[in-house]
Amino acid sequence: MAEPRSLRIEKLQSLIRDVPDFPKPGILFKDITPVLEWPDSFKEAVDLMADSLSDLDFTKFCAIESRGFIFASALAQKLEKGVVLVRKKGKLPWKTHRVDYDLEYGQDSLFMHQDALEKGERVVIVDDLLATGGTAGATIDLVHTFEAKVLAMSFFIELRFLNGREKLKGLPVHTVIQY
Repeated sequence: MAEPRSLRIEKLQSLIRDVPDFPKPGILFKDITPVLEWPDSFKEAVDLMADSLSDLDFTKFCAIESRGFIFASALAQKLEKGVVLVRKKGKLPWKTHRVDYDLEYGQDSLFMHQDALEKGERVVIVDDLLATGGTAGATIDLVHTFEAKVLAMSFFIELRFLNGREKLKGLPVHTVIQY
């Protein structure tokens, strides 16, 4: 008999390492690399993420740089979908669409290839972690420049105390682990 979902999540959570003051003082970084190091735990993480997406009718994952690439690629393989890369400036080799967004102190930009999505295409946005929601919200805006539709957001971890869901335009948000 399969283990209950809560026990499966608890086992994964025990592998996540807290790194204080990274990347800057005052931040408690959630390091997922121990989950990725073990085939069984990585498979479990992907299986749990896929469970909440398997009934959705979509064609591609939009993967946010860079750890989102890891999860989206594995999910795409499992669910037989395509992957579109969402990257920072200067990282994509072809013509791109761009969206600018505000950071706590300044601005940043995200890019996707101009031929990555078609009008009306249905996608799921994936990243490893939902924190403040700024990058994920900007990714939604970027998808909308194609006149494509975001059906849901999928994250391995969510830091609920940062209220990132508020920037995700009311979309369904699927997470495995929440802090």
